[in-house]
Amino acid sequence: MQQAATRRVMAQSAAVGTQQQYNYAIIKKFSIMALVWGVLGMAAGLYAALELAYPFLNFNIPEITFGRLRPVHTTLVIFGFGGSALFATSYYVVQRTCQARLYGEGLANFTFWGWQLSVGLGALSYMFGITQSREYAEFEWPIDILITLTWVAYFWVYVQTLRARSQPHIYVANWFYISFILATAILHIFNNLAIPVNLFSLKSYSLFSGVQDAMTQWWYGHNAVGFFLTAAFLGMMYYFVPKQAGRPVYSYRLSIIHFWALAFLYMWVGAHHLHWTALPDWTSTLAATFSVMLLLPSWGGMINGIMTLSGAWHKLRTDPIMLFMITALSFYGMSTFEGPLMSLKSVNALSHYTDWTIGHVHSGALGWVALISFGSLYHMVPRLYDTKLWSLRLVYAHFFLATIGIVLYITAMWVAGIGQGLLLRAFDDQFGTLAYTFIETVTFLHKPYVVRALGGAFFVSGIVLMAINIAMTIRQAKVEQAAIEAKIASKMARA
Repeated sequence: MQQAATRRVMAQSAAVGTQQQYNYAIIKKFSIMALVWGVLGMAAGLYAALELAYPFLNFNIPEITFGRLRPVHTTLVIFGFGGSALFATSYYVVQRTCQARLYGEGLANFTFWGWQLSVGLGALSYMFGITQSREYAEFEWPIDILITLTWVAYFWVYVQTLRARSQPHIYVANWFYISFILATAILHIFNNLAIPVNLFSLKSYSLFSGVQDAMTQWWYGHNAVGFFLTAAFLGMMYYFVPKQAGRPVYSYRLSIIHFWALAFLYMWVGAHHLHWTALPDWTSTLAATFSVMLLLPSWGGMINGIMTLSGAWHKLRTDPIMLFMITALSFYGMSTFEGPLMSLKSVNALSHYTDWTIGHVHSGALGWVALISFGSLYHMVPRLYDTKLWSLRLVYAHFFLATIGIVLYITAMWVAGIGQGLLLRAFDDQFGTLAYTFIETVTFLHKPYVVRALGGAFFVSGIVLMAINIAMTIRQAKVEQAAIEAKIASKMARA
């Protein structure tokens, strides 16, 4: 009994030592805000989906119309949820793999408040109609400047922590994170070069015009997907999948090839969003070529992640966190096959400007980005608070709600998008005119939109369960810590 008690005290002392060695406070704050923004952003997305199926839900209130609510949804989910999850996990991974405390506590706190303020102000500004009207880059110039300052601080904190490492090797997850930080900085700065109307106006105009403006926007837009929503979350995958599986990464050499191939190829592919436009044909052809080439490193990374479970496949029967991670990798493989397919001009002729694109984006955003984030947060949060998850049953429930929601969502959008494409391109054999009016294509979309909203409801229900589970886990940790402190105080009093 005495030995067991001694072991418990030693374990608690080691946990306290780890808490002091690393800066976990900033990671906890970003983790909590990731869930806050996730719930709000996904709820906004669900309401926007319902507005498309049932337009009366606009209630003639400008601030909640689809056109304003949609960028609120994308900003809160991509930058609020996804960005906060990336800050949290990158700060955790760089400290653990470098065995060094995070550089600059004050600067790290600035990245937290700068990022949360940017996301919050951006979402409010869209609801009041203040926007650049640029996909994934709707922030007007004052918020763009705040984001730039926050990002420079983030880069400095990360690089200085890497420099202070006690390990000679820089683990590959850090390669992906640092590429995401650098590439996002370049993309953000050049895509948001704008001229304000005046210093007292929130309105600005892009420095570029015409086809150059479109090219710059989709160079940014696709690389926001490529580096913010892919490379960064691959950094997450390369740390948390081996840790949760209790196995080394399947092939470290393949992870390095994966990194350099993605870093080179992604920057070229943005123009595939502009097939059949005023963009020069050779430019979009080049983009499609590089898009197809991207399939090889993408699937190499997927295989590397899945094969990391070699010798640990039994964990899928007992570990719901592993289920999140392996399913995320499966969706990564599927969406990175679908993307090159849709970049082909013959396929794009059907899919362009249809909801198939929306389905593709969400198979990556929900299936890959959200699921790998959920799995990583479920792994990380109990370790931050030195406790166990409050309920594994809720993790299982979350997994099945999320998976069912994703399947309903993307299937509905495939049906909607392919149906749209066929209806809009059908010609009357006798007169050579369009066989269907535009309003007939809109009518066709109602049922798929209802199913899409149902899928969204499943997914939102899942993240609400996760938020409850994490909140109860933190509460449980505080209760346990209070009990430990009471025991220590009692022993000291007796001594």
